[in-house]
Amino acid sequence: MSRLSRSVLLAFAAAVVAGTCLHFVYDLFPCPVTALFAPVSESIWEHSKLIYWPSLVAGLLLERRNPGLLGQRAASLLLAVGVMLALGWLYHIPLGGEALLVDIALYVLSMGIAFFLPGFLPGDIWSRQKELLLLLVATLGAVILVFTFLPPAGLLFTDLSGANTWSSYPY
Repeated sequence: MSRLSRSVLLAFAAAVVAGTCLHFVYDLFPCPVTALFAPVSESIWEHSKLIYWPSLVAGLLLERRNPGLLGQRAASLLLAVGVMLALGWLYHIPLGGEALLVDIALYVLSMGIAFFLPGFLPGDIWSRQKELLLLLVATLGAVILVFTFLPPAGLLFTDLSGANTWSSYPY
């Protein structure tokens, strides 16, 4: 299998578009169901949904079409969400960043990790740890759902829209 197959490129593009659309779903249709999948605030944590859900769905579809990378896909999804949270926190909190273009670049980078890294990870170790990695992905999904309605205290969960951030700008 090619590391950058056409199906992976198409899935990546579709997931980026889907995640971008998810950003606006809760504002258009505010209800508990849309809150599960779309950010309900401008917190860094809520934006993990933009990576998690589209990558999860696309990864499962890719796995059905080209099986054998499930462990690598799970590890890459976990890493992608972690990178997005870490870099988003670093950029917005300590550095006080406000540029929407940087946020978009971080989002695309994180999606790239989720989609392109699995083809470059050696299969043996990831295949042996597949069940653990899938459990961690499922746990992350459960935590995302719980924290939607019961977010803990902390800057990672704080709505940054009122804190002089990029989201307060009209573009």
